[in-house]
Amino acid sequence: MEDRHAYEKVRVNGAPAEATLSTGTGGGGGPELRWRCAGGVTAERSLSLEADVLGVEANGKEVVVRAFVADAAAASCAAVGKRRREIRRRKDYVFEMAAGEGAAAAWGDTLRGCLDSFGRPKRLFVFVNPFGGKKRANKIYAAEIKPLFEAAGVQITTQETKHRGHAREVASSLDLGRYDGIVCVSGDGVLVEVVNGILQRTDWKEAVKMPIGIVPAGTGNGMAKSLLHAAGETYSVSDAVFAIIRGHKQSLDVCAIVQGQERIFSVLSMTWGMKQTCLVADIDIESEKYRWMGSARFDFYALVRIMNLRRYCGSIHFVPAPGYEAYGEPVTQVDNIVERIEQNRESPGPGPGFSQGPSAELERSDWRFFDGPFVAVWINNVPWAAESAMAAPEAKFSDGYMDVVIIRDCPKPDLLALLLKMSDGSYVKSTYVTYLKVKSFRLSPGQLVENPRRGGVIDVDGEVIARGEGTYGKDQHEDLMTYGPSIQLTVHQALATIFSPK
Repeated sequence: MEDRHAYEKVRVNGAPAEATLSTGTGGGGGPELRWRCAGGVTAERSLSLEADVLGVEANGKEVVVRAFVADAAAASCAAVGKRRREIRRRKDYVFEMAAGEGAAAAWGDTLRGCLDSFGRPKRLFVFVNPFGGKKRANKIYAAEIKPLFEAAGVQITTQETKHRGHAREVASSLDLGRYDGIVCVSGDGVLVEVVNGILQRTDWKEAVKMPIGIVPAGTGNGMAKSLLHAAGETYSVSDAVFAIIRGHKQSLDVCAIVQGQERIFSVLSMTWGMKQTCLVADIDIESEKYRWMGSARFDFYALVRIMNLRRYCGSIHFVPAPGYEAYGEPVTQVDNIVERIEQNRESPGPGPGFSQGPSAELERSDWRFFDGPFVAVWINNVPWAAESAMAAPEAKFSDGYMDVVIIRDCPKPDLLALLLKMSDGSYVKSTYVTYLKVKSFRLSPGQLVENPRRGGVIDVDGEVIARGEGTYGKDQHEDLMTYGPSIQLTVHQALATIFSPK
Protein backbone atom coordinates (compact mmCIF):
# COMPACT_ATOMS: atom_id res chain seq x y z
CA MET A 1 0.00 0.00 0.00
CA GLU A 2 1.12 3.53 -0.65
CA ASP A 3 1.94 5.90 2.18
CA ARG A 4 -0.19 9.04 1.91
CA HIS A 5 1.06 12.27 3.39
CA ALA A 6 -0.99 14.96 1.60
CA TYR A 7 -3.88 16.32 3.63
CA GLU A 8 -7.35 16.33 2.09
CA LYS A 9 -10.22 18.63 3.00
CA VAL A 10 -12.89 16.88 5.06
CA ARG A 11 -15.44 17.49 7.78
CA VAL A 12 -14.87 15.39 10.92
CA ASN A 13 -18.06 14.97 12.92
CA GLY A 14 -19.30 18.14 11.21
CA ALA A 15 -16.24 20.31 11.85
CA PRO A 16 -14.04 21.52 8.93
CA ALA A 17 -10.68 19.76 8.95
CA GLU A 18 -7.86 18.29 6.91
CA ALA A 19 -7.06 14.56 7.09
CA THR A 20 -4.38 12.18 5.87
CA LEU A 21 -3.95 8.44 5.93
CA SER A 22 -0.53 6.88 6.47
CA THR A 23 -0.35 3.13 5.91
CA GLY A 24 2.91 2.97 7.83
CA THR A 25 4.99 1.50 5.01
CA GLY A 26 7.24 4.51 4.70
CA GLY A 27 7.81 5.75 8.22
CA GLY A 28 8.11 2.44 10.03
CA GLY A 29 5.07 2.95 12.27
CA GLY A 30 1.65 1.34 12.03
CA PRO A 31 -1.16 2.68 9.84
CA GLU A 32 -2.62 5.91 11.21
CA LEU A 33 -5.49 8.21 10.36
CA ARG A 34 -4.58 11.84 11.20
CA TRP A 35 -6.56 15.06 11.04
CA ARG A 36 -6.31 18.68 12.13
CA CYS A 37 -9.07 21.20 12.37
CA ALA A 38 -9.12 24.04 9.81
CA GLY A 39 -7.09 27.04 10.92
CA GLY A 40 -4.95 24.97 13.26
CA VAL A 41 -7.03 25.89 16.31
CA THR A 42 -6.47 22.48 17.94
CA ALA A 43 -3.58 20.04 17.89
CA GLU A 44 -3.45 17.26 15.34
CA ARG A 45 -5.37 14.14 16.30
CA SER A 46 -4.82 10.56 15.22
CA LEU A 47 -6.21 7.03 15.34
CA SER A 48 -4.04 3.96 15.15
CA LEU A 49 -5.84 1.53 12.87
CA GLU A 50 -4.38 -1.45 14.71
CA ALA A 51 -4.83 -0.23 18.28
CA ASP A 52 -7.90 2.05 18.10
CA VAL A 53 -10.16 1.09 15.19
CA LEU A 54 -12.92 -1.52 15.23
CA GLY A 55 -14.21 -1.17 11.68
CA VAL A 56 -14.87 1.14 8.74
CA GLU A 57 -17.88 1.83 6.52
CA ALA A 58 -18.06 4.06 3.42
CA ASN A 59 -21.48 5.46 2.52
CA GLY A 60 -21.82 8.15 -0.13
CA LYS A 61 -19.42 10.98 0.68
CA GLU A 62 -18.91 9.77 4.24
CA VAL A 63 -16.44 7.38 5.79
CA VAL A 64 -17.49 6.19 9.25
CA VAL A 65 -14.61 5.00 11.43
CA ARG A 66 -15.83 2.97 14.39
CA ALA A 67 -13.25 3.24 17.14
CA PHE A 68 -12.54 2.06 20.66
CA VAL A 69 -10.41 4.83 22.13
CA ALA A 70 -8.89 5.89 25.42
CA ASP A 71 -10.93 8.31 27.49
CA ALA A 72 -8.34 10.39 29.32
CA ALA A 73 -10.98 11.87 31.61
CA ALA A 74 -11.90 8.40 32.84
CA ALA A 75 -8.38 7.10 33.53
CA SER A 76 -8.33 4.76 36.50
CA CYS A 77 -5.74 3.88 39.08
CA ALA A 78 -5.22 0.13 39.04
CA ALA A 79 -5.29 -1.72 42.34
CA VAL A 80 -2.08 -3.59 41.56
CA GLY A 81 0.96 -1.36 41.66
CA LYS A 82 -1.21 1.76 41.49
CA ARG A 83 -0.54 2.02 37.77
CA ARG A 84 -2.66 4.54 35.96
CA ARG A 85 -4.64 2.89 33.18
CA GLU A 86 -6.72 4.37 30.44
CA ILE A 87 -10.34 3.37 30.10
CA ARG A 88 -11.54 2.92 26.53
CA ARG A 89 -14.90 3.97 25.12
CA ARG A 90 -16.77 3.34 21.87
CA LYS A 91 -16.78 6.35 19.56
CA ASP A 92 -17.61 6.95 15.89
CA TYR A 93 -15.76 9.44 13.69
CA VAL A 94 -17.57 10.56 10.53
CA PHE A 95 -15.28 11.86 7.79
CA GLU A 96 -17.20 13.70 5.06
CA MET A 97 -14.94 13.96 2.01
CA ALA A 98 -14.95 17.31 0.20
CA ALA A 99 -13.82 15.51 -2.99
CA GLY A 100 -17.03 13.46 -3.06
CA GLU A 101 -18.08 9.81 -3.18
CA GLY A 102 -15.07 8.60 -5.17
CA ALA A 103 -12.67 9.82 -2.54
CA ALA A 104 -14.80 8.31 0.23
CA ALA A 105 -14.87 4.92 -1.52
CA ALA A 106 -11.08 4.99 -2.02
CA TRP A 107 -10.44 5.88 1.62
CA GLY A 108 -12.87 3.19 2.76
CA ASP A 109 -11.14 0.55 0.63
CA THR A 110 -7.69 1.54 1.88
CA LEU A 111 -8.77 1.57 5.52
CA ARG A 112 -10.46 -1.83 5.26
CA GLY A 113 -7.39 -3.22 3.49
CA CYS A 114 -5.24 -2.13 6.41
CA LEU A 115 -7.59 -3.76 8.93
CA ASP A 116 -7.67 -6.99 6.90
CA SER A 117 -3.87 -7.11 6.87
CA PHE A 118 -3.85 -7.53 10.66
CA GLY A 119 -5.34 -11.02 10.40
CA ARG A 120 -8.31 -10.26 12.61
CA PRO A 121 -11.01 -12.93 13.05
CA LYS A 122 -14.04 -12.52 10.79
CA ARG A 123 -16.19 -15.45 11.97
CA LEU A 124 -16.56 -16.43 15.61
CA PHE A 125 -18.53 -19.09 17.45
CA VAL A 126 -19.66 -17.66 20.79
CA PHE A 127 -20.79 -19.62 23.85
CA VAL A 128 -22.96 -17.66 26.30
CA ASN A 129 -23.40 -19.22 29.74
CA PRO A 130 -26.60 -17.87 31.33
CA PHE A 131 -26.02 -19.71 34.61
CA GLY A 132 -22.62 -18.37 35.68
CA GLY A 133 -22.04 -15.81 38.42
CA LYS A 134 -25.04 -13.51 38.85
CA LYS A 135 -26.68 -14.99 35.72
CA ARG A 136 -26.22 -11.81 33.69
CA ALA A 137 -24.28 -13.20 30.71
CA ASN A 138 -27.15 -12.75 28.25
CA LYS A 139 -27.60 -9.11 29.25
CA ILE A 140 -23.85 -8.49 29.11
CA TYR A 141 -23.68 -10.04 25.66
CA ALA A 142 -26.57 -7.95 24.29
CA ALA A 143 -25.46 -4.65 25.84
CA GLU A 144 -21.66 -4.74 25.70
CA ILE A 145 -20.36 -7.57 23.54
CA LYS A 146 -22.58 -7.87 20.47
CA PRO A 147 -22.37 -4.13 19.60
CA LEU A 148 -18.55 -4.28 19.52
CA PHE A 149 -18.49 -7.35 17.30
CA GLU A 150 -21.01 -5.72 14.97
CA ALA A 151 -18.97 -2.52 14.81
CA ALA A 152 -15.97 -4.63 13.81
CA GLY A 153 -17.95 -6.47 11.13
CA VAL A 154 -17.43 -9.87 12.78
CA GLN A 155 -19.93 -12.58 11.89
CA ILE A 156 -21.19 -14.24 15.06
CA THR A 157 -22.80 -17.62 15.70
CA THR A 158 -24.07 -17.88 19.27
CA GLN A 159 -24.81 -20.92 21.40
CA GLU A 160 -26.37 -20.58 24.82
CA THR A 161 -25.18 -23.37 27.11
CA LYS A 162 -28.06 -25.44 28.47
CA HIS A 163 -26.36 -27.52 31.15
CA ARG A 164 -23.00 -28.40 32.67
CA GLY A 165 -20.84 -30.06 30.03
CA HIS A 166 -22.82 -28.63 27.10
CA ALA A 167 -19.92 -26.53 25.78
CA ARG A 168 -17.65 -29.59 25.90
CA GLU A 169 -20.19 -31.59 23.89
CA VAL A 170 -20.52 -28.88 21.25
CA ALA A 171 -16.77 -28.25 21.00
CA SER A 172 -16.09 -31.96 20.52
CA SER A 173 -18.06 -32.04 17.24
CA LEU A 174 -18.14 -28.42 16.03
CA ASP A 175 -17.21 -27.78 12.38
CA LEU A 176 -14.17 -25.66 13.18
CA GLY A 177 -13.46 -24.93 9.53
CA ARG A 178 -16.34 -22.45 9.54
CA TYR A 179 -14.80 -20.22 12.23
CA ASP A 180 -11.70 -18.22 13.06
CA GLY A 181 -12.09 -18.69 16.80
CA ILE A 182 -14.29 -19.70 19.72
CA VAL A 183 -15.37 -17.19 22.37
CA CYS A 184 -16.61 -18.00 25.89
CA VAL A 185 -18.90 -15.42 27.51
CA SER A 186 -18.81 -16.87 30.99
CA GLY A 187 -16.56 -17.47 33.95
CA ASP A 188 -13.68 -19.89 33.54
CA GLY A 189 -15.87 -23.01 33.45
CA VAL A 190 -16.94 -22.82 29.81
CA LEU A 191 -13.34 -22.18 28.70
CA VAL A 192 -12.31 -25.38 30.49
CA GLU A 193 -15.16 -27.31 28.85
CA VAL A 194 -14.17 -26.07 25.39
CA VAL A 195 -10.54 -27.12 25.88
CA ASN A 196 -11.62 -30.56 27.09
CA GLY A 197 -14.06 -30.92 24.20
CA ILE A 198 -11.42 -30.03 21.63
CA LEU A 199 -8.89 -32.43 23.15
CA GLN A 200 -11.29 -35.37 22.95
CA ARG A 201 -11.70 -34.97 19.17
CA THR A 202 -10.03 -37.39 16.77
CA ASP A 203 -8.58 -34.37 14.95
CA TRP A 204 -7.36 -32.77 18.18
CA LYS A 205 -3.87 -32.05 16.82
CA GLU A 206 -5.33 -29.52 14.37
CA ALA A 207 -8.37 -28.55 16.45
CA VAL A 208 -6.27 -27.47 19.42
CA LYS A 209 -4.77 -24.72 17.23
CA MET A 210 -8.17 -22.96 17.17
CA PRO A 211 -7.80 -19.73 19.21
CA ILE A 212 -10.17 -19.37 22.15
CA GLY A 213 -11.29 -16.07 23.65
CA ILE A 214 -12.70 -15.41 27.10
CA VAL A 215 -15.02 -12.53 28.07
CA PRO A 216 -15.65 -12.25 31.84
CA ALA A 217 -19.30 -12.88 32.71
CA GLY A 218 -19.12 -15.44 35.51
CA THR A 219 -17.94 -15.86 39.09
CA GLY A 220 -14.16 -16.18 39.09
CA ASN A 221 -12.98 -14.82 35.71
CA GLY A 222 -9.36 -15.65 36.50
CA MET A 223 -8.23 -16.23 32.91
CA ALA A 224 -9.66 -12.95 31.61
CA LYS A 225 -8.08 -11.06 34.51
CA SER A 226 -4.73 -12.78 33.94
CA LEU A 227 -4.65 -11.93 30.24
CA LEU A 228 -5.66 -8.30 30.61
CA HIS A 229 -3.43 -7.63 33.60
CA ALA A 230 -0.39 -9.16 31.90
CA ALA A 231 -0.89 -6.78 28.98
CA GLY A 232 -1.38 -3.74 31.24
CA GLU A 233 -4.99 -3.36 30.08
CA THR A 234 -8.02 -2.40 32.13
CA TYR A 235 -10.02 -5.39 33.31
CA SER A 236 -13.43 -5.01 31.68
CA VAL A 237 -15.83 -6.77 29.36
CA SER A 238 -15.21 -4.32 26.52
CA ASP A 239 -11.40 -4.59 26.77
CA ALA A 240 -11.66 -8.38 26.67
CA VAL A 241 -13.84 -8.19 23.55
CA PHE A 242 -11.49 -5.74 21.84
CA ALA A 243 -8.57 -8.09 22.51
CA ILE A 244 -10.45 -10.80 20.60
CA ILE A 245 -11.35 -8.43 17.76
CA ARG A 246 -7.70 -7.40 17.32
CA GLY A 247 -6.83 -11.06 16.91
CA HIS A 248 -3.55 -11.27 18.80
CA LYS A 249 -2.83 -14.79 20.06
CA GLN A 250 -0.56 -16.54 22.50
CA SER A 251 0.10 -20.10 23.62
CA LEU A 252 -1.31 -21.57 26.82
CA ASP A 253 -0.08 -24.52 28.86
CA VAL A 254 -2.63 -27.25 29.50
CA CYS A 255 -2.35 -29.56 32.49
CA ALA A 256 -3.43 -33.21 32.22
CA ILE A 257 -4.85 -34.52 35.50
CA VAL A 258 -4.92 -38.32 35.70
CA GLN A 259 -6.07 -40.94 38.18
CA GLY A 260 -6.06 -44.47 36.83
CA GLN A 261 -8.07 -44.45 33.61
CA GLU A 262 -9.74 -41.11 34.38
CA ARG A 263 -8.34 -37.96 32.79
CA ILE A 264 -9.31 -34.32 32.49
CA PHE A 265 -7.52 -31.21 31.29
CA SER A 266 -7.08 -28.02 33.31
CA VAL A 267 -6.10 -24.50 32.27
CA LEU A 268 -6.48 -22.62 35.55
CA SER A 269 -5.82 -24.48 38.81
CA MET A 270 -6.27 -27.50 41.03
CA THR A 271 -6.86 -27.07 44.76
CA TRP A 272 -7.01 -29.26 47.81
CA GLY A 273 -7.97 -27.83 51.17
CA MET A 274 -8.17 -24.10 51.57
CA LYS A 275 -7.16 -21.76 48.75
CA GLN A 276 -5.66 -18.62 50.13
CA THR A 277 -7.68 -16.49 47.77
CA CYS A 278 -10.84 -17.35 49.59
CA LEU A 279 -11.46 -19.59 46.59
CA VAL A 280 -11.06 -22.66 48.68
CA ALA A 281 -11.63 -26.14 47.37
CA ASP A 282 -13.91 -26.48 50.39
CA ILE A 283 -15.14 -22.87 50.25
CA ASP A 284 -15.71 -22.92 46.49
CA ILE A 285 -18.10 -25.85 46.81
CA GLU A 286 -19.69 -25.28 50.19
CA SER A 287 -20.54 -21.67 49.37
CA GLU A 288 -22.78 -22.69 46.44
CA LYS A 289 -25.82 -21.70 48.51
CA TYR A 290 -24.53 -18.09 48.36
CA ARG A 291 -23.99 -18.05 44.56
CA TRP A 292 -26.40 -15.10 44.30
CA MET A 293 -23.68 -12.98 45.94
CA GLY A 294 -21.37 -13.43 42.95
CA SER A 295 -17.63 -13.55 43.74
CA ALA A 296 -18.29 -11.98 47.17
CA ARG A 297 -19.54 -15.39 48.29
CA PHE A 298 -15.94 -16.61 48.51
CA ASP A 299 -14.88 -13.78 50.82
CA PHE A 300 -17.93 -14.25 53.02
CA TYR A 301 -17.61 -17.99 53.39
CA ALA A 302 -13.83 -17.83 53.81
CA LEU A 303 -14.34 -15.91 57.04
CA VAL A 304 -16.73 -18.60 58.20
CA ARG A 305 -14.18 -21.29 57.39
CA ILE A 306 -11.25 -19.54 59.06
CA MET A 307 -13.13 -19.79 62.33
CA ASN A 308 -13.19 -23.57 61.80
CA LEU A 309 -9.81 -24.04 60.15
CA ARG A 310 -9.26 -27.52 58.71
CA ARG A 311 -5.99 -29.37 58.26
CA TYR A 312 -5.54 -32.48 56.17
CA CYS A 313 -3.15 -35.42 56.33
CA GLY A 314 -1.49 -36.50 53.10
CA SER A 315 1.63 -36.00 51.01
CA ILE A 316 2.79 -34.37 47.80
CA HIS A 317 5.65 -35.39 45.48
CA PHE A 318 7.11 -33.12 42.83
CA VAL A 319 10.00 -32.48 40.48
CA PRO A 320 11.08 -28.87 41.03
CA ALA A 321 11.81 -26.47 38.20
CA PRO A 322 15.37 -25.09 37.95
CA GLY A 323 16.07 -22.82 40.90
CA TYR A 324 13.63 -24.58 43.24
CA GLU A 325 15.64 -27.75 43.96
CA ALA A 326 16.03 -26.90 47.67
CA TYR A 327 12.33 -27.16 48.45
CA GLY A 328 10.98 -30.24 50.19
CA GLU A 329 12.81 -33.39 51.19
CA PRO A 330 14.59 -35.75 48.78
CA VAL A 331 12.75 -38.93 47.89
CA THR A 332 14.66 -42.18 48.30
CA GLN A 333 12.01 -44.78 47.42
CA VAL A 334 10.46 -43.58 44.19
CA ASP A 335 10.18 -46.68 42.01
CA ASN A 336 6.39 -46.49 42.03
CA ILE A 337 6.42 -42.75 41.26
CA VAL A 338 8.75 -43.08 38.28
CA GLU A 339 6.72 -46.02 37.00
CA ARG A 340 3.52 -44.03 37.28
CA ILE A 341 5.02 -41.06 35.43
CA GLU A 342 6.27 -43.32 32.63
CA GLN A 343 2.83 -44.94 32.29
CA ASN A 344 1.23 -41.53 31.98
CA ARG A 345 3.77 -40.21 29.48
CA GLU A 346 1.52 -41.24 26.60
CA SER A 347 -1.86 -41.65 28.30
CA PRO A 348 -2.57 -38.08 29.53
CA GLY A 349 -3.00 -36.83 25.97
CA PRO A 350 -5.96 -37.13 23.62
CA GLY A 351 -4.53 -40.06 21.67
CA PRO A 352 -1.58 -42.38 21.07
CA GLY A 353 1.76 -40.69 20.70
CA PHE A 354 0.81 -37.56 22.63
CA SER A 355 4.01 -36.50 24.31
CA GLN A 356 4.07 -32.71 24.42
CA GLY A 357 5.30 -31.04 27.58
CA PRO A 358 8.29 -31.69 29.83
CA SER A 359 9.99 -35.05 29.46
CA ALA A 360 8.73 -37.70 31.84
CA GLU A 361 12.13 -39.42 31.90
CA LEU A 362 13.10 -38.11 35.30
CA GLU A 363 15.90 -39.29 37.54
CA ARG A 364 14.97 -40.56 40.98
CA SER A 365 17.16 -37.92 42.54
CA ASP A 366 14.92 -35.24 40.98
CA TRP A 367 11.90 -36.09 43.13
CA ARG A 368 11.17 -34.32 46.40
CA PHE A 369 8.24 -34.37 48.80
CA PHE A 370 6.32 -32.70 51.60
CA ASP A 371 4.29 -34.57 54.18
CA GLY A 372 1.24 -33.08 55.83
CA PRO A 373 -0.73 -32.00 57.56
CA PHE A 374 -1.70 -29.26 55.10
CA VAL A 375 -4.02 -26.30 55.32
CA ALA A 376 -3.86 -25.86 51.54
CA VAL A 377 -2.23 -27.17 48.40
CA TRP A 378 -2.84 -25.15 45.27
CA ILE A 379 -1.48 -25.77 41.77
CA ASN A 380 -1.78 -22.84 39.34
CA ASN A 381 -1.38 -22.32 35.60
CA VAL A 382 -2.02 -18.55 35.38
CA PRO A 383 -1.47 -15.66 37.83
CA TRP A 384 -5.06 -14.80 38.76
CA ALA A 385 -7.54 -17.30 40.21
CA ALA A 386 -10.29 -14.67 40.18
CA GLU A 387 -10.61 -11.01 39.30
CA SER A 388 -9.68 -10.01 42.87
CA ALA A 389 -7.22 -12.78 43.73
CA MET A 390 -3.66 -13.03 42.41
CA ALA A 391 -2.91 -16.61 43.40
CA ALA A 392 0.39 -17.16 41.60
CA PRO A 393 2.22 -13.89 40.84
CA GLU A 394 5.09 -15.66 39.06
CA ALA A 395 2.94 -17.89 36.83
CA LYS A 396 3.43 -17.67 33.05
CA PHE A 397 1.00 -18.71 30.33
CA SER A 398 3.33 -21.09 28.52
CA ASP A 399 6.51 -21.74 30.51
CA GLY A 400 5.86 -25.47 30.91
CA TYR A 401 5.69 -25.30 34.71
CA MET A 402 3.02 -25.35 37.39
CA ASP A 403 3.16 -22.81 40.22
CA VAL A 404 2.47 -24.53 43.53
CA VAL A 405 1.34 -22.81 46.72
CA ILE A 406 1.50 -24.76 49.98
CA ILE A 407 0.37 -23.83 53.47
CA ARG A 408 1.22 -26.47 56.06
CA ASP A 409 0.41 -24.48 59.17
CA CYS A 410 -0.89 -21.00 59.87
CA PRO A 411 -2.50 -19.35 62.92
CA LYS A 412 -6.00 -18.05 62.25
CA PRO A 413 -5.11 -14.32 62.60
CA ASP A 414 -2.22 -14.73 60.15
CA LEU A 415 -4.41 -16.61 57.70
CA LEU A 416 -6.87 -13.73 57.71
CA ALA A 417 -3.97 -11.36 57.00
CA LEU A 418 -3.00 -13.56 54.03
CA LEU A 419 -6.49 -13.27 52.61
CA LEU A 420 -6.22 -9.49 52.73
CA LYS A 421 -3.01 -9.61 50.63
CA MET A 422 -4.45 -11.64 47.79
CA SER A 423 -5.23 -8.67 45.55
CA ASP A 424 -1.57 -8.12 44.65
CA GLY A 425 -0.09 -11.55 45.28
CA SER A 426 2.08 -10.35 48.16
CA TYR A 427 0.66 -13.08 50.41
CA VAL A 428 3.25 -15.49 48.93
CA LYS A 429 5.99 -13.64 50.86
CA SER A 430 4.56 -14.88 54.15
CA THR A 431 6.70 -17.32 56.17
CA TYR A 432 3.65 -19.58 56.28
CA VAL A 433 3.50 -19.90 52.47
CA THR A 434 5.73 -22.12 50.34
CA TYR A 435 5.75 -21.06 46.69
CA LEU A 436 7.60 -22.98 43.97
CA LYS A 437 7.48 -24.04 40.33
CA VAL A 438 7.40 -27.72 39.41
CA LYS A 439 7.73 -29.91 36.32
CA SER A 440 5.60 -32.81 37.60
CA PHE A 441 3.33 -33.15 40.61
CA ARG A 442 1.57 -35.92 42.48
CA LEU A 443 -1.04 -35.41 45.20
CA SER A 444 -1.90 -38.13 47.75
CA PRO A 445 -4.80 -36.64 49.75
CA GLY A 446 -5.63 -37.81 53.26
CA GLN A 447 -8.22 -37.34 55.97
CA LEU A 448 -9.03 -34.39 58.19
CA VAL A 449 -6.66 -34.17 61.17
CA GLU A 450 -9.46 -33.16 63.51
CA ASN A 451 -11.78 -35.95 62.24
CA PRO A 452 -10.09 -38.98 60.61
CA ARG A 453 -13.45 -40.20 59.28
CA ARG A 454 -13.81 -37.12 57.12
CA GLY A 455 -11.96 -36.28 53.91
CA GLY A 456 -11.50 -33.13 51.85
CA VAL A 457 -12.45 -31.74 48.46
CA ILE A 458 -10.31 -31.60 45.31
CA ASP A 459 -11.34 -28.88 42.90
CA VAL A 460 -10.17 -28.37 39.31
CA ASP A 461 -10.97 -25.05 37.62
CA GLY A 462 -13.95 -24.50 39.91
CA GLU A 463 -15.46 -27.99 39.59
CA VAL A 464 -15.15 -30.82 42.13
CA ILE A 465 -13.39 -33.92 40.82
CA ALA A 466 -13.20 -35.83 44.14
CA ARG A 467 -14.89 -35.63 47.54
CA GLY A 468 -13.89 -37.41 50.72
CA GLU A 469 -16.35 -38.96 53.14
CA GLY A 470 -18.41 -36.48 55.09
CA THR A 471 -17.90 -33.59 52.68
CA TYR A 472 -20.52 -31.29 51.22
CA GLY A 473 -22.44 -32.87 48.33
CA LYS A 474 -20.91 -36.36 48.78
CA ASP A 475 -24.29 -38.08 48.67
CA GLN A 476 -25.68 -35.96 45.81
CA HIS A 477 -22.84 -36.21 43.28
CA GLU A 478 -20.86 -38.93 41.55
CA ASP A 479 -17.40 -37.51 41.06
CA LEU A 480 -15.00 -38.21 38.23
CA MET A 481 -12.20 -39.35 40.53
CA THR A 482 -11.87 -41.02 43.92
CA TYR A 483 -10.66 -39.21 47.01
CA GLY A 484 -7.61 -40.94 48.49
CA PRO A 485 -5.67 -42.54 45.60
CA SER A 486 -2.90 -40.41 44.14
CA ILE A 487 -3.63 -37.90 41.38
CA GLN A 488 -0.95 -37.08 38.80
CA LEU A 489 -0.49 -33.68 37.09
CA THR A 490 1.54 -33.22 33.91
CA VAL A 491 2.01 -29.95 32.00
CA HIS A 492 1.76 -29.94 28.20
CA GLN A 493 3.57 -26.79 27.26
CA ALA A 494 1.98 -24.29 24.86
CA LEU A 495 -0.65 -26.82 23.81
CA ALA A 496 -3.66 -24.48 23.45
CA THR A 497 -4.03 -21.06 21.82
CA ILE A 498 -5.91 -18.11 23.27
CA PHE A 499 -6.77 -14.61 22.09
CA SER A 500 -4.63 -12.13 23.99
CA PRO A 501 -4.48 -8.31 24.26
CA LYS A 502 -0.86 -8.34 23.06
